[in-house]
Amino acid sequence: MFSNFIQGLLNSGGQTQAMQRYAQLAHRVDSMNPKQAQNPLDTIYPDKAKINSPSFEKVLQATTKSNFGTLLLDPKLKQVSASLVNQTNQIAQPAPQQPVQTQSAITNAIQEATAVQANVKQPSSKAQILNVVSQISKKHGVDEKLVQALIKQESGFNPKAKSKAGAMGLMQLMPNTAKNMGVKDPYNTVQNVEGGVKYLKSMLNRYNGNVILALAAYNAGPGAVDKYSGVPPYKETQKYVKNILANYL
Repeated sequence: MFSNFIQGLLNSGGQTQAMQRYAQLAHRVDSMNPKQAQNPLDTIYPDKAKINSPSFEKVLQATTKSNFGTLLLDPKLKQVSASLVNQTNQIAQPAPQQPVQTQSAITNAIQEATAVQANVKQPSSKAQILNVVSQISKKHGVDEKLVQALIKQESGFNPKAKSKAGAMGLMQLMPNTAKNMGVKDPYNTVQNVEGGVKYLKSMLNRYNGNVILALAAYNAGPGAVDKYSGVPPYKETQKYVKNILANYL
């Protein structure tokens, strides 16, 4: 089957030489086609376990330009520098690019919200007003029934009442009286009653608890009461005192 030369090599240990020659040829072929360095991750995902899609870790490792993988590992990159916008300053100094109409709409919305909130807290029913009167009267040591009778005469329990002379609210406070009593909003139930009761208390103290003189002074002013040493001879004031006393006593 074989030539005499080949047969002679096989018979004389040529098989060993042939195997060595094969090894040399194989080594030369490997040197011409070097294998790619093995990725450490291949120990986790060997070739026989690979599927068509690469592993997530390899994708992260390959994204060196964007350093995507570092976003998951570097705590400093998670820190955010930000500050809250002051609403008042934003409205007072609108950004140049913000349209004037938009700024005006924001301001109006805030004002409307404030007004709605004030109306919710504003006592409006007679029962609520009587509760306010009771608390404030006890606070200043004035008979609440006297205050109730005065309010009935002055405004009929209408917080928005206003006279031709300019008296305002439940207890019909004149502008100067309201200012002196620290009332900023005379049409606010709590503020109006607080200011009115304080003023009535001051008149009671001035006339040593005399209810008639205190009521006359509340209506006509203490100067008129002092001038006449009693209830002034004004029909309005005399009727005013009689009506309150009728509801009070």
